[in-house]
Amino acid sequence: MKFWIIVFGLAYAGLLVFASLKSYKKGRSVEDFMLAGSNVGIILGVLTYAAALFSTFTFLGMPDFFRRHGIGAWIFLAVSDGAMVFFILWFGYHIRTKVKKMGFKGVAGMLSNCYGNKWAGYTIFLTAFLFLIPYVGIQIQGIAIFMGAAFPDFIPSWGWAVGIVAVMLIYSEIGGFKAIVYSDAIQGLLLLTVLWIIGYNCLSEFGGIKAMFDRVEIDNVALLSTPGPEGLFSAQFFIASMIAIIMIPVTQPQLTTRLVVMKSMKSMHLMAVAVGAFAILVITPTIFIGMYGASFLKDTVGDLPLAQQANAFFEETFLYRQPNFVGALALVGLIAAGLSTTNAQIFALGSELRGLLNMEEKKVMRITKIGIFVFAIISLIFSEMIKDQIALLARVSFAGTALMGPMILLGILSDRKLSDMIIWASFAALVVFLLSLGGIIPGHYFGLRLDLILFATLSAIAGISYLQGKK
Repeated sequence: MKFWIIVFGLAYAGLLVFASLKSYKKGRSVEDFMLAGSNVGIILGVLTYAAALFSTFTFLGMPDFFRRHGIGAWIFLAVSDGAMVFFILWFGYHIRTKVKKMGFKGVAGMLSNCYGNKWAGYTIFLTAFLFLIPYVGIQIQGIAIFMGAAFPDFIPSWGWAVGIVAVMLIYSEIGGFKAIVYSDAIQGLLLLTVLWIIGYNCLSEFGGIKAMFDRVEIDNVALLSTPGPEGLFSAQFFIASMIAIIMIPVTQPQLTTRLVVMKSMKSMHLMAVAVGAFAILVITPTIFIGMYGASFLKDTVGDLPLAQQANAFFEETFLYRQPNFVGALALVGLIAAGLSTTNAQIFALGSELRGLLNMEEKKVMRITKIGIFVFAIISLIFSEMIKDQIALLARVSFAGTALMGPMILLGILSDRKLSDMIIWASFAALVVFLLSLGGIIPGHYFGLRLDLILFATLSAIAGISYLQGKK
């Protein structure tokens, strides 16, 4: 396998060098560096959006989610992603219309202008920082897991993590956002290819789709219905998750930016529909991989402590039980996924920081680059703190940022002078949600999930703020 890892790794590295050099432009403006001149076409647009949305989480989190919780994971992601596509079409139109009037320096900067209050931007930035850092940590940790399995005892996992962060910083410094778009295109194609190769191999072990479900029914029938073996997939979980996923284009700045940088409204609409098709294509093979783990690795993985199960499942399914060239391609694909998504999200945090700065362009560029470096180091530290629960960590990231949805939508959709009430309510909701994550306060009240209660409350306050706004 090491031979194939070197071959595929050198090929991928060569593509990155070519993309970064092609993207480099001497004396470029902040707009060129951060937004690629807002001139991304349909093909690159689909691949960069899909790569930012489906990443190491899809590689590692979704197969393990199917393995542990069953086919309810299809409702959790595929149905919610389908709904998100329609929301992209609607939201994309409105935010691009707003950008034409106000310009775009990140969601935080735009919201500060919409409300005429810097605290709107500070709240958006703080939320993005708190919930994107764990998601970036997932990408870094995923790579460290695979590299440690491929090269055992070579260097510790933190060494691999440091390496990927260093490559990411160098690459983004040279090429800027345009280089990240090219990297995403490579990653998106690799992700789809690798998942289908491994998914097909796993399905072949069963002898077909019907045989797969028959075997799983014998091994663990609870995997074939909700709420699943561990009772995760309740109706409230599905509703809260759908809200969080639908809100992704609004509240995840790396994806909001990709709607803005499309070269035309028509390109953005076509991109949204294509992303929906990509979602179905990329999620489907994770079912086969997860069910394979639930049946064929039930004893190999299931007898291990919970904290070790995810790692063992990844290693067995993606590396040890695949042909050498497939395992090597999976490893390089994972590196590509982690690199492009880490780049996208760290860059998004830099963009949000930029939106809060009012100073000369060169100073803005310098502070933004320093900010990107600091965010990368914090993400690196966090990656060493997480070893399991990858999919649930990703969902928490979506849920946390989703709380800002009502404030963002109100600011973008309204032309009125708005009340500050929604700003302070959103900040308070963020604090309450963090307290629940820390176990300081309960996560359920009156039989309802706290994130659902907070989102409903903020939506009502947004409606009141709109009515109180002056025309």
